[in-house]
Formats: sequence, C-alpha cells, structure tokens
Amino acid sequence: MNNALQGAHVLVTRPSHQAENLCQLIEQQGGIAVRFPTLEVVGMNPKPENPPDYPTIATNPLPKLFNWHWLIFISANAVNFALKANGGKIAQLKAMQIAAIGQATAKALQNVGLQANLLPKVGFDSDALLAMPEMQQVKGQSILIVRGQGGREELANVLRSRDANVDYWEVYQRIMPDVDNTEVLSLLEQNKLNVIVITSCEVLQNLLTMLGAGYTKHLTTVSLVVVSDRIKRFAAEMGFTRIAVTEYPSDSAIIDAVCVVINRVC
Repeated sequence: MNNALQGAHVLVTRPSHQAENLCQLIEQQGGIAVRFPTLEVVGMNPKPENPPDYPTIATNPLPKLFNWHWLIFISANAVNFALKANGGKIAQLKAMQIAAIGQATAKALQNVGLQANLLPKVGFDSDALLAMPEMQQVKGQSILIVRGQGGREELANVLRSRDANVDYWEVYQRIMPDVDNTEVLSLLEQNKLNVIVITSCEVLQNLLTMLGAGYTKHLTTVSLVVVSDRIKRFAAEMGFTRIAVTEYPSDSAIIDAVCVVINRVC
C-alpha cells in the first residue's frame, strides 16, 4: 500500500453493490473510504404496496424480442436486471443485434454470455453511441432501449428524429436509500471530508437531500470528482466550485483523479 491519499476521507456515494472495488482502491492508496450510498438500484415494483424484495418485473416485458433491429443496453444494471426480467433466458437476446454504452456495460453482457455488436470506440455515453455509423441510418428500424425507470430521453429523441421507431424496456428503478448520515455530517462539521466521488446527477441530488439543506453550503466547499462534463455542469449549478472530471468513468480513472485532487490540495 502506498500513501498517495495521505489519510484523506473520500466519500463514495455509489450504490452499495457497485462501490466496494473503488473503496478498496482508496484504502490501498492510503485513504479512508467513507461508504455512503445515495442511490439504490432495485427491480421494478409493480404495485406500491409490494415490499422492496418483491420479484423483479419489467414495466413492459416484451416476449417478441425478435421484432427489434437493435437492443441498446444503457448500463450494466440494465443488462443484469433485463436478464432477471427475462427469467434468466438469453436465447432470445442472442438473436438480436446488441449495442452497449460503455465498457462496463459490454463487460456485463459478456459475463452473462452475450456479445455487444456495437460499442463506441471513443467515448462512453449516449452521444458516443449516436455518433456511430450504425446509428446514423436507422430510418424505419425498431430500437428497444433497455434502461432503468425514468432515465434520460436524449438517446430516444435523437433516434426518433432519425425516423427510428423507439421504445423502452424499463427493468429496474433507482430509489433513495435510508442511510444513517451521522458520520458524514460529523466529518463535514470537522472539515475532515476531503473529496466526494459523484457518478451521476441523481447521486449528487440525493446527497444534498440526504444531508439536509442546512449542510448544503458547507458541502459545496468540498472537492468533487465526477465522471462526465454533464455532471460537472450540474454540480456547478448546485453551487460546487471545486470539480475535477475523470478521463474515463472507470474505478482506476476515478482513483487517479482523487489522488490528483488530494495532492493538489496538500
């Protein structure tokens, strides 16, 4: 273990099931990983009265998957929850042309026995996918976007503007978890919270809500490490002024950016 982070407290706001590798990297670099998930990813809950562990169901499970020219998976979560929603069967999915946004999504597909036919060579977001030649000429094609409930509309809107027929398969939902904020508030009050890692606008919005309006001003003085320019713009609108953007959304790129921020401050 080296001491690049010099005992710095790094707030990790990712969902619990996606945070551990990053936390271990922080600790290997001599930092203190403060686990505070501000988002939880769960299966679709068809009725409000059902408990959170109710069996996973998609909002519109589509049995006739062969009718689609493309399946676009937005994230690794989309892959994993789609498989659950489809009863673990991949035969139908294998017959489809599959597009993935980002290396993590492509890896998740590979882990379940599926292959991404289309993966942007440069970039890791919807814009990168839309720039691919295969997504330029989609007139008359049917495209199914596999995502969580209430995701961004930009990808579908652009594809529809190119005369594609686009629908959603929403296979999971994002909720704000009930997490004890005592440790984080204590670190803020003592000015011991050094860096916050933010991987989506929703994660940041939830963080502000979970800590309360009384701590917003204090929170905005802390350095952020974010994974896209879009999140940086959102954070700036929220009042944050010290924002570093990673080169890639990977854990290794995040830890590199955290180390740069800490050593710049020290």
